[in-house]
Amino acid sequence: MHGRPRNDPRRKDAAAAAEKAARLRELQAQLLHNHRNRIYTDEAIDSSSKLLEINPEVYTAWNYRKLALQHNLDGVSDPDAVKSAIEGELRIVEMALKTNPKSYGAWYHRKWILNLQLLPADFEHEFRLLDLLLKADTRNFHGWNYHRFVAKLKNTPEEEELGFTKKMIDFNFSNYSAWHNRSSLLSHVLKKNAQGFSKEDILTEEYDLVHNALFTDQTDQSGWFYYLWLLDQTVCINDPQLVSSWPVDGSDLVLSTSSKIHDFQEFLSTKNGYRIQLHRGTFPVILYFDRAVKNIKPSTVHVSSSFVKNEDLTWRPLSAEHSEEACCWVAFLKLPDEMSSNSSSYPVSVSLCRSDEIIASNDSHFKHPSEFTFTVTLSSKEIIEESVEENFVWDYVDLCKPQEGPCPMLFDMLRINKNHEVKDIVWNLQMLSNEMELFREFNEEDSKFVKIILAKLLVAHNILNSDGSCKNLTTDTEEVLSFYDDLMKLDPSHKKYYEDEKSIVLMDQLTSDDKSLSKHCWHFDKPTSSSSHHQYCLQLNKLSLTRIGSVKNLLWVQMLDLRNNELRSVSGIEALQLLVYLNLSNNKLTSFTALEPLKLISSLRVLDVSFNMIGSHAIDTTRYLCLSPLSHTLDPRQLVEEYEKKNTNVQSNWEAILFLRAMHLTQFDIKGNAVVNQNFRDLAIELLPTLKWLDGERVR
Repeated sequence: MHGRPRNDPRRKDAAAAAEKAARLRELQAQLLHNHRNRIYTDEAIDSSSKLLEINPEVYTAWNYRKLALQHNLDGVSDPDAVKSAIEGELRIVEMALKTNPKSYGAWYHRKWILNLQLLPADFEHEFRLLDLLLKADTRNFHGWNYHRFVAKLKNTPEEEELGFTKKMIDFNFSNYSAWHNRSSLLSHVLKKNAQGFSKEDILTEEYDLVHNALFTDQTDQSGWFYYLWLLDQTVCINDPQLVSSWPVDGSDLVLSTSSKIHDFQEFLSTKNGYRIQLHRGTFPVILYFDRAVKNIKPSTVHVSSSFVKNEDLTWRPLSAEHSEEACCWVAFLKLPDEMSSNSSSYPVSVSLCRSDEIIASNDSHFKHPSEFTFTVTLSSKEIIEESVEENFVWDYVDLCKPQEGPCPMLFDMLRINKNHEVKDIVWNLQMLSNEMELFREFNEEDSKFVKIILAKLLVAHNILNSDGSCKNLTTDTEEVLSFYDDLMKLDPSHKKYYEDEKSIVLMDQLTSDDKSLSKHCWHFDKPTSSSSHHQYCLQLNKLSLTRIGSVKNLLWVQMLDLRNNELRSVSGIEALQLLVYLNLSNNKLTSFTALEPLKLISSLRVLDVSFNMIGSHAIDTTRYLCLSPLSHTLDPRQLVEEYEKKNTNVQSNWEAILFLRAMHLTQFDIKGNAVVNQNFRDLAIELLPTLKWLDGERVR
């Protein structure tokens, strides 16, 4: 590691090596005998010391010494005896570290000893030991971890620790551990807004420091990684914010109470005439934050209405990883049955107050009160009859036309933080402009690092312009996209990463305003018996997208066409809680696991995943067949018993079973995937009781 071999590269005498191996076997046998029989004599402990001096990687020996120390000091009150035992343990650790300075067991044992606090720590000795080890290898991450441990134990001021990292960086710019430790310290300083620390002053000094490293050796990656961290700090607003919601502020939900509506009711925005389908009697309230947050609940979000009690609502994080944190949260409001005979309007207010309970992943709190209101109107008028008698066809020639004029969902309605106090970002924008000018002066046209930084700077500049007070500036998106095209050629080993970054930039460009988005909206306006009549379809096909990215401006979308891209995952799409029609055909999806986020969209009825690669790659299906919090939340044994009774090959179809049993599809297209055969078709029909159409054929 770091160019320093762990083993002695010099050739050893065969006889000496054999003698050492025999000695190791003898000492290990003694250790196991003593450990098994709980023998903690001085002779037994000395034997384990000899073993660890030769091979510090014997974890059993370290555990044995812990038990021996606890046993021998039990009931001992003599301070000299305690001091002798503790110092003996610290000495054996130092002997082990001379053999291998990166021994996990040795470092953990030393931490364990000091945490016992049976003897005051000799901090001067600890730092002197660390100084010797870090001089031998300045990037020894074990040493840096232990340095942080000792500094915390001593309550070393952060200013002093920052000075230490600065000294180590000045000694060697190529010190990942020092840069990482510095970013950790500064993150803590910035987070707590320590007195005497100005964020602008800190970041300005850090930019100067990292510039020295980058201009000294442009090929060294450590400085570039620290620069990317600095860029995040420059762009990031300190506290989480609510950036969009549904229903949109000021909208009117018109819900039909007609008995002829079989499966869906409808929403009609009085501001723009946009029609949207909803499940009978329920509709979602969606909150979309600029970062993942937790603790969204009735005590932190108050919904005021005459037909639902705030304390009865359940807020759910939309996370395919079953995390308690998510950017998007949803709660479903249900209309009481007795309201169906009324033709009245009911105002609803959703408010989020400043709360220390709403916490982001960086431990920052929600400090920007937000509120949006909408109206629910009940109508007995028949709007449209839902039908699944016809197979839905994604036909842009005969059934729909391009959207004329602005996007149907006005963007000023989506942005619910427009009344927030705008943060002063003049310094941030000026810093980004200065950095762009600096890196454009680099003469290295083929430097991947320069291109990455310029792409990131341009995107960061756009983020501040779009969310801050300077909204008239435009982003040179084409230049960013060209940078990523160049990077895929310069650095093909990281091509997938650059493809993902390019996709995020492209998605942000397409969904940034109604003018851009309206170019991709199509209106199904031809009369049919299907519910797709009068629907708007967002067409984002043939864009080479590999991932979806932010969908904060797409919460209103019900019909989404993503075919003919290169999607490997649909992560992020779970925020589209109104989605009914989805086309993912001709992408690069390789398994049903890649479709997991769709399980969180209860409104989805029509799904097309045809001509992907599902089933073409071998997967370890046995990983689901064990009870583990890291595998799956369901008890697999129950499913095994349930489907084996039906003569279903559970292990071969495990992913399909977990996915399909959670869906409520009426139409499913999956032809052109390796997984498809007659057995799979039969399984899909069995698992989807609501299914009417499979690959264009009527099944019920």
